[in-house]
Amino acid sequence: MNKIKNVLARQILDSRGNPTVEVDVLLDNNCFGRAAVPSGASTGEYEANELRDQTDIYMGKSVFKAIHNINSLIAKNIIGLNPHNLQMIDTMMIELDGTKNKTKLGANAMLGVSMAVLHAAANSQRQNIYQYLNNDNEFIMPTPMMNILNGGSHADNNVDIQEFMIVPIGAKSFSNAIQMGVEIFHHLKNILIKKNLNTNVGDEGGFAPDLKSNTEAIELLLTAIESANYKINDEIVIALDVASSELFNKKTNLYELKSENKFLTSNELIDYYINLCNNYPIFSIEDGLDENDWNGWKKLTNSLGNKIQLVGDDLTVTNPIRLKRAIKENSMNAILIKLNQIGTVSETLKTINLAKSNKMASIISHRSGETEDVTIADLSVATKAGQIKTGSLCRTDRVAKYNQLLRIEGELKEKCHYAGKDYWGC
Repeated sequence: MNKIKNVLARQILDSRGNPTVEVDVLLDNNCFGRAAVPSGASTGEYEANELRDQTDIYMGKSVFKAIHNINSLIAKNIIGLNPHNLQMIDTMMIELDGTKNKTKLGANAMLGVSMAVLHAAANSQRQNIYQYLNNDNEFIMPTPMMNILNGGSHADNNVDIQEFMIVPIGAKSFSNAIQMGVEIFHHLKNILIKKNLNTNVGDEGGFAPDLKSNTEAIELLLTAIESANYKINDEIVIALDVASSELFNKKTNLYELKSENKFLTSNELIDYYINLCNNYPIFSIEDGLDENDWNGWKKLTNSLGNKIQLVGDDLTVTNPIRLKRAIKENSMNAILIKLNQIGTVSETLKTINLAKSNKMASIISHRSGETEDVTIADLSVATKAGQIKTGSLCRTDRVAKYNQLLRIEGELKEKCHYAGKDYWGC
C-alpha cells in the first residue's frame, strides 16, 4: 500500500498575476503529484472561503496563511495515509478545519492538497486522472462552451453580461469542435478590427470591446459564425453567463443592465430572457438570476426550462446541500461545477453524482483566475459530464485545458465519443 511521504506547498501566481496555492505530494514509492488552485472574480456569496492574508503584501492577496496551514497543520495529519483513500483524507481536512465554509484552513489550502493527492495516487497507478477516476472504462469527450466575448467582471468594458459563448454542438469530434471555435474566434477578431472596436481580451481570453448593448454582442457572434461558414443552430449555438448577482442592486431589488439603461424586476428580467431566446439561437443561460432569488429561479425554470439549459452557479456553488434545495424546488436543470467553490475533490464528485442521479446536466468549469493546472479537463472526461467551460481560444491558462483534452482524445481514439447535442439539461 502506498503512503504519503511528504507534502509541500508554495505560493505561485495565477493568470491575473495574483498569488495562489500550489501543492506537491510525494509518496513513499517516489510517485509525485502537483496541483495549483484557481480563483474567481465574480464569486458566489456561499462559496467556500478562499483564505487571503489581507496584509500590505501583494495588495492583500498573498496566501502565506494558507501555505502555512498546509505545511504545518494538514501535512502532519496526512503523512502516512493511503493516497487512494481520497475521501478519507478530504473528510479529515474538513474535520480539522471545523467550520461551515472552510474559513480556518482555507478552501484554497484544502483543495490544493486534495488535488495533489489525487494526482499522486493516479501517477502511482501509472494512470491519467481521467482513467483513475473513471469506473466503467467508458468516456465522453465534452462539448466545449467557448467564451469568446467578455463583459461584466471579466472585462474592462461597458457590456453587462459576463460571458458570450459559442457551443459547437454539431462537431464530429472534440478536435473538430476546437477547430470550429478557433476559426470563429479569429473571424470575430477580424470583424472587430473592421468595425474599429477593441480587440484586447478579458480575463478568460474573450474579446472585450465597448458595445451599445448586450444584443449587439450576440449579433457579433452570429456574424462571426456565418463568416466562418458554420450553420447557426445546426452546428453552433450561443450560451450566456449573465452573472446576474453582479447586476442585482440589493437596495432597489432591481437588476441593472446599464449598457441598455434598463432597471428590471425579477419578472421583467425573465421576460428579457424569453425575448432573447425567441430572437436568437440561445441554448444555455447561466446565473440568470441572483443567488438569493429562489422564487425567481423557479419562475425562470417554469418559463424556459423545457426549452433551454438553465445553469446554476452562484445559486448552488458546487455544494450538495444547495443543490438538493435546487432539485427540490425545480430551480434549474443544470449545474456548473467548480472545484474551488466547495474545496475538495470528494465533495465535487458527490455534487456531480447528485446532479446525475436527478437527471441534471453538469458543466465542469474553470475560474477567471486560472493556472496551467489541467485537472478539470481530465475531470470532465472521467465523469462523463458532457460539457466543459474553460474560456476562449487564447491565453495559455485556457488553452492548456483544451490541449489536454486533445491529448486525451488522441489516447482514447475509438474508446470515446463526442458529447455534441446529447448532454443538455433540458
